[in-house]
Amino acid sequence: MDIFANLAHGFAVALSFQNLLFALIGALIGTAIGVLPGIGPVATISLLLPITFGQPATTAIIMLAGIYYGAQYGGSTTAILLNLPGEISSVVTTLEGYKMARNGRAGAALATSALGSFFAGSCATLLVAASGPVLTSVALSFGPADYFSLMLLGLIISAVLAQGSVLKSVAMVVTGVALGLVGTDVQTGQQRFTFGIPELSDGLGFAAVAMGMFGIAEIILNLEKPEARSVLKTKVDSLWLTKEEWKRATPSVLRGTLVGSVLGILPGGGASLSAFGSYMMERKISKGRHLFGQGAIEGVAGPEAANNAAAQTSFIPLLTLGIPSNAVMALMVGALIIQGIQPGPRMVEAQPDLFWGLIASMWIGNVMLLIINLPMIGMWVKLLQVPYKFLYPAILVFCSIGSYSINNNVFDVYMTVVFAVFGVMCAKLKMEPAPLLIGFVLGPMMEEHLRRAMLLSRGDPMVFVQRPISATMLAIAAVALIAMLMPNLRKGKEAAMAG
Repeated sequence: MDIFANLAHGFAVALSFQNLLFALIGALIGTAIGVLPGIGPVATISLLLPITFGQPATTAIIMLAGIYYGAQYGGSTTAILLNLPGEISSVVTTLEGYKMARNGRAGAALATSALGSFFAGSCATLLVAASGPVLTSVALSFGPADYFSLMLLGLIISAVLAQGSVLKSVAMVVTGVALGLVGTDVQTGQQRFTFGIPELSDGLGFAAVAMGMFGIAEIILNLEKPEARSVLKTKVDSLWLTKEEWKRATPSVLRGTLVGSVLGILPGGGASLSAFGSYMMERKISKGRHLFGQGAIEGVAGPEAANNAAAQTSFIPLLTLGIPSNAVMALMVGALIIQGIQPGPRMVEAQPDLFWGLIASMWIGNVMLLIINLPMIGMWVKLLQVPYKFLYPAILVFCSIGSYSINNNVFDVYMTVVFAVFGVMCAKLKMEPAPLLIGFVLGPMMEEHLRRAMLLSRGDPMVFVQRPISATMLAIAAVALIAMLMPNLRKGKEAAMAG
């Protein structure tokens, strides 16, 4: 079947009533949590994981994907109207979008954000559809050694691109891998790192780690921050752009789409890196660069297109290689594994409904988001007036019920609380939790491929450098690691010379 026949099959799956309903629910929830500062897509998806267990895998992943790219849309609304980014990737939008709102062009800024996001999301979806089968056929030629090296590269790049200290990022990756190895060894049947606790014999629950580290920890940390929200007094004017604004915004959207599509594929790249990259590019090359800082429409169009394109293309490594490129994709891998599906190159053949249905649902979700965001701006602004003192207890109750309902075991609730405390400690120590989650997901898969490669090579570790694909991946990983450590080594040398 060619790509058009596959897409037709995908639309047939995505347009079923159940999948349409859950795509709409995902888009609505995503927009809502994008609007509400402090509750990001990682926290929300981790909290909602338990309710996906009773749904078909395709329906569950369509909803979770809708939450992710819906949050990119919603975050821009508060960034423009309140100078309050709901999402990290929307921080850049505040720089020019809020000034446009203050200048009486709030409607134009919101329309630019929504239309640019829709165009970029649609183009990126086509890219996912076109590149998926090609990359899948390439991935099928990978051996166990190649997969191990690829996953190692993914872990190193996720540590390199994480915010803050490199050493802390590496420590979080290693901790994640170690946590992933808790449980029963598949090959020998021996229990590892269980400390005599019978409930740990099946390993740590993915939902407990994710809900605790991201969901509850995020809520506890947000309770420390005072509420400071002032609704924009300026009335939102016409949503239509002037001819001059169209002319200036269009090239920025095209460039942002390209930047986001490329950076979204990289492990650790994601929407925020794409948005910042696009903004810096627009400041240097756009025709309206002299207006930056005063409300330049290019500063809204480029980053908004980039973060939505990146949100879509970050699914490429997940669907084709089974490698999560960011924390949200790690949650997606967890959701698939819970459903009994092994993400990777065989998904196209083994799960065509899920693969093509998800791709088709992305385009449908983008159309839904366009309809949801522009006419309902007033409702999203009203949502901001809900006091957090009512919002957070409701989330915690829902979270506890969801954690218990996974196995009907109170031990899962205890583990969620333990990881919530650990998540708060990590935040206080400025240790980013995303590398830990990626390490937790990839750790057991890496071990499996490592052992399989060593068995096939009869214990010869040279297999990792003798295979061209594996050797290339290891070389890239080594270069990334050296580039990451160079600034620290240089600082240490300068300090020694000064001493």
